[in-house]
Amino acid sequence: MTNKTKSGFISIIGRPNVGKSTLMNKIIGQKIAITSNKPQTTRTKISTVYTKGDVQMVFVDTPGLHKAKNKLGENMVSTAKRTFNESDVCLYLVEADTFIGEQDENILSLLRTVDIPIILVINKVDRVDKVKIIEVINTYKDKVNFAEIVPISAKTGKNTDTLLSVIEQYLPEGPFFYDPDTLTDQPERQIVSEIIREKGLRLLGDEIPHGIAVCIDSMKFNKNIVEIQATIVCERDSHKGMIIGKGGSKIKEIGTMARGDIEKMLGKKVNLQLFVKTKENWRDSDFLLKNFGFVTEDSNE
Repeated sequence: MTNKTKSGFISIIGRPNVGKSTLMNKIIGQKIAITSNKPQTTRTKISTVYTKGDVQMVFVDTPGLHKAKNKLGENMVSTAKRTFNESDVCLYLVEADTFIGEQDENILSLLRTVDIPIILVINKVDRVDKVKIIEVINTYKDKVNFAEIVPISAKTGKNTDTLLSVIEQYLPEGPFFYDPDTLTDQPERQIVSEIIREKGLRLLGDEIPHGIAVCIDSMKFNKNIVEIQATIVCERDSHKGMIIGKGGSKIKEIGTMARGDIEKMLGKKVNLQLFVKTKENWRDSDFLLKNFGFVTEDSNE
């Protein structure tokens, strides 16, 4: 008699910057989704696959739910809402804080309309004591009919094994969606572009918070090295100068940091060449959003 397999899609929902991408990367064991200390880092729906024994979990990291200010923001919010309606289990991430702001109130209102099991995940518990965690649990526990409440630290990995065991209880029996060796449904080019964008977000400060995109112009695999040419697209010529930096210092720093992560992912030496172009108001251009991969065919359904 063969063991029955369990599999399902788990959406990760929460306001921007609560640690959704960090949690997903920790579970998978390597960087798939980019992280930064700036909100709304994730722009597209990213799936990672965790397979262990007879269980496969497909985690879907969504853009943080926020008030949209342009077409890019509208698409991000639409993607997040659609994702948790299509999932088997929903993880709602909050920080270990008793304050519930407008964004979380809006998310809680949406979650009350969802019929799938919702697990409240209290993240960043490494920053607080046990008394505070209990206060947070008491603050949220009656807001939605949560199936479970699990305190974790995505950064340190504390209680992530417990979280996986809890999720498994709510997964339906069924075949795997992906080969057991699969880690993500994202093409390598997409991951490379996101790694470069992450380094830009980390190094450029608040002057250029989200007005950049990265396009992979070419990616050639040779025997011993991968040749990559990529363009960082910004919204203003003044931003272009900041990205390049004095004597090309800033873009060189972005390239050096990105190359290290790309080499780890690909397992090969990388020759990375970066360029910068200005495309004014690209975040409100349907054509450019689709061209940069931020709008999918079903985004407007």
